[in-house]
Amino acid sequence: MKATHTLLSLTCAWLMASATMAQEQTLAPTDHGRALVNPDMGWTMHFYSNVPTNYGSQLEPEDVLDDFPGLSTVYLRLPWAFIEPEKGQFNWEWLDTPAQRWISVGKKVALRITATENWTLSGTPEWVFQAGARYHEVDHYKEPEYDDGIFLSAVEHFVSEMARRYDGNPNVAFIDIGHFGMWGEGHTEVTTPRHHISWGFETQKRIIDIYCKYFKHTQLVISDDFAGHDRPGLHFPIIDYALSRGVSLRDDSILVQPAPRSWFHSEMASLFWPTMPVVLEHEHYGGSVQRGAWDKELLLRAVEEYHASYLSIHWWPRIELDENRDIIDRINRRMGYRIQLSEVRWPQTVRKGQPFRLCASWRNAGVAPCYPGGHPCFTLKNEKGGIVSVLVDAGLDVRNLPVAGPEETAPACERDTSFIVARPMENSFGTFTRSCKPGRYQIYFSVGTLDGTPTLQLPYEGDDGQKRYLMGGITLTE
Repeated sequence: MKATHTLLSLTCAWLMASATMAQEQTLAPTDHGRALVNPDMGWTMHFYSNVPTNYGSQLEPEDVLDDFPGLSTVYLRLPWAFIEPEKGQFNWEWLDTPAQRWISVGKKVALRITATENWTLSGTPEWVFQAGARYHEVDHYKEPEYDDGIFLSAVEHFVSEMARRYDGNPNVAFIDIGHFGMWGEGHTEVTTPRHHISWGFETQKRIIDIYCKYFKHTQLVISDDFAGHDRPGLHFPIIDYALSRGVSLRDDSILVQPAPRSWFHSEMASLFWPTMPVVLEHEHYGGSVQRGAWDKELLLRAVEEYHASYLSIHWWPRIELDENRDIIDRINRRMGYRIQLSEVRWPQTVRKGQPFRLCASWRNAGVAPCYPGGHPCFTLKNEKGGIVSVLVDAGLDVRNLPVAGPEETAPACERDTSFIVARPMENSFGTFTRSCKPGRYQIYFSVGTLDGTPTLQLPYEGDDGQKRYLMGGITLTE
């Protein structure tokens, strides 16, 4: 009798498992292939490129380049003299006006303020030199003595005011460490050989320290040219120091020269991209084409090798788009991160208050980690769009999904998670069950915060307008 009872139990268990498997449904969503606009990634459009008339500044005030796929950030790079023309008198309107155009449509801002420019008399305000700061006359412009005490004091006061305005501002994507070298890029090759000046590690370190002292919440980045514009290698003292201070890397020299000198520091970028977004800036598009340095495939290759999260639009934006749309679309499928739900399985029917299994396969198809992170969530909605149940997989942070190298596919992360809709709760007053009617519901997937708020665009159709994507249906029974 005991053996018969055991056999019967096993048979019933097998039948129940078979029924459950028969009721299971599977979805393998298809990536729509279009650009995504997500935090810590995207195209950065040069509204000002040092010269205030280049490039986006020529757009009409209402034009925010909605037609440029993947544009996430407006980049404002101007001389210090434009922002603080008189000591303590700040002209923030140069920055805030274009910034608000993009912020109003959900985009971000990035900034660089420079101290040396070769197209105007001085990037540093004249009042700094009138106060006694030393400088060097080079051709038709002035370059400050970067380790001069008066200069550094003025820089620090300016950076403190800039940080008071922009540090921790959620609309600011990153801030470049400027105020050193030509165009704020950190290189002084134009002047140093002529005057036998050596602004080395200690001088560069002072500039970094000033920025880090005041920008404690917003991501700082530094040009690779602080180490030398064409010196390949992995470790350089000033770059290692910037890394130790939590400063990320940008390379402003992509496709300045023809191959094989199209870039020099993808190896250096390997120190940064595992933890912080890397920024790439290609040469002024027209100049690169004119010199025979422009190569679409190499531009994509640079994104791959640097594991880049940001890439510049360094020209008149629609000309660059019209002449490079094919490679821009391909770059958008790789730049930054791209979180994919490769496959998901869930039962047709679940019982209210009882556990059920949901199996999902997640992958990052981009070249960089998902720095903001996020957790998968499955949301049940009724026929009127009302939210009935929010089920978050707290055990997976998509920031930890592996990233593959060039032309490789990252492995998927398989999740087999148990969820309960309307779990009953008991206390001394009795058993309580959240109101949740039996019936058929739609189920959506998303990635976001631990409370189920979606934060990331995913590459799928079926968006409910709040970054939740329709997965299918599920029936809830008592």
